[in-house]
Amino acid sequence: MTTIYTALLYLLQPFIWLRLWLRGRKAPAYRKRWAERYGFCAGKVKPDGILLHSVSVGETLAAIPLVRALRHRYPDLPIVVTTMTPTGSERASSAFGKDVHHVYLPYDLPGAMNRFFDTVRPRLVIIMETELWPNMITQLHARKIPLVIANARLSERSARGYQKIGKFMKRLLQRITLIAAQNKEDGERFIALGVKRSQLKVTGSLKFDISVTPELAARAITLRRQWAPHRPVWIATSTHEGEESIILDAHRKLLERFPGLLLILVPRHPERFETARVLTQKNGLSYTLRSSGEIPSGSTQVVIGDTMGELMLLYGIADLAFVGGSLVERGGHNPLEPAAHAIPVLMGPHTFNFKDICARLQQADGLITVTDADSLNKEIDTLLTDEDYRLYYGRHAVDVLHQNQGALGRLLLLLEPHLPQRNH
Repeated sequence: MTTIYTALLYLLQPFIWLRLWLRGRKAPAYRKRWAERYGFCAGKVKPDGILLHSVSVGETLAAIPLVRALRHRYPDLPIVVTTMTPTGSERASSAFGKDVHHVYLPYDLPGAMNRFFDTVRPRLVIIMETELWPNMITQLHARKIPLVIANARLSERSARGYQKIGKFMKRLLQRITLIAAQNKEDGERFIALGVKRSQLKVTGSLKFDISVTPELAARAITLRRQWAPHRPVWIATSTHEGEESIILDAHRKLLERFPGLLLILVPRHPERFETARVLTQKNGLSYTLRSSGEIPSGSTQVVIGDTMGELMLLYGIADLAFVGGSLVERGGHNPLEPAAHAIPVLMGPHTFNFKDICARLQQADGLITVTDADSLNKEIDTLLTDEDYRLYYGRHAVDVLHQNQGALGRLLLLLEPHLPQRNH
């Protein structure tokens, strides 16, 4: 099975190059650093440390508290963070700076992986969520390098897909040192695929282990005073194609009731920044770009968040937040980031990427579900009009966050046996 998989992956390479090149028309970063994708990273990393892989932005954000804790506990141990996408790469660079080394994880080809591990020589490999690369897992097993899947999740749909190649998956999964699952349901799906109970621990979700630092809170207060000292603000983040037009339509209607209302619109991917700007212009709304550094005037109706790594700061300016990827079938993005600021969180019906988290928020009155521009308009109208209602939802959202924290501490304890002894 591994041979067939590897042969197919080699055959797909020309199509992968073409896809990277085509994506590079909108996002030039896709046309850069191709050598890293084949394991050539000499001089870019420090060997003999921890390797952490987070495929893209969401996983990188979840990894931030973990990387900071590892840096604090093992200050002499180099950390290499890998991603697969330019947006994940930019997020890693802005979050960790020079504290960690960052390169792309190579494609799962035996030669590329071999070259990569010869250079990095990790003591421990941590993969965020569930990225199962057969050649990578096989090589780590052969090299006796421990592999931990942190914040692991496995949807029913993915589990059904893996069942079709049951024997192959069982052999692969049993080569993993430890799977730290987000919840019992995910854990049982791994067990059903052949993972031994001794390989599995339920730690909870690392996504709950975020916090608003005093420095971030202070910066947000300063920015709010500059941007909107006497006007309400709402934010729509991580939006995808089809969502910006719904957001802008709702905002236009809301302006009739709340003429001073300011919208911060933050598309999910950098290649959508220009699309959002054009749509805002077509809707006849006055706007500024965050990247320009301009302070919005009293007549500015929209700020387009066209920078990377500022989402937590921008949430701190807003009175309420809509989290995208949820009005279209993308599965939604992380509702806990706005919840950390104790503001109401609104999402569309498509939240399967955060099914467990959204269910907890919904049960505790910490999440409001909307379906279209009209319901979005209606809910925001109520939240802006009724301060008690707004504070109620914000308080409940942050309570859910605090009640479910602790996964980070549990995971760090599980990692200790695979790392050098610390001087306490």
